[in-house]
Amino acid sequence: MAQEESGRLVWNHSTHIDGLIPVLKKLVNYRGIRTITPGALSRAKSNTPKLRLRISVPLVGGFKVIARKGKSVQEVFIVTDLPQTELQQAIAPFSKFCNPAKINEKSLSDF
Repeated sequence: MAQEESGRLVWNHSTHIDGLIPVLKKLVNYRGIRTITPGALSRAKSNTPKLRLRISVPLVGGFKVIARKGKSVQEVFIVTDLPQTELQQAIAPFSKFCNPAKINEKSLSDF
């Protein structure tokens, strides 16, 4: 559920995985998420056609999430009080999109 006071999205890199920012803009409004910071962008050997988000490791005050699309991999740091299971539920709907052009405010309004 969304709350009245949303978290913030930190922009400290000029490049991001295609389609990631619209997802993060929506996710930052999820209750309990305080800050989302996209991190380092790198390349993978395998190809992932759809945008995927998965929780990697717990950190002090939150979690590191890995975003994958194509051969691109990007770290995303989420500062939250949510337990891992609830954060997983929050990011699960955003892994089903295969075309970033289809990710818009209307298609994400149900989340």
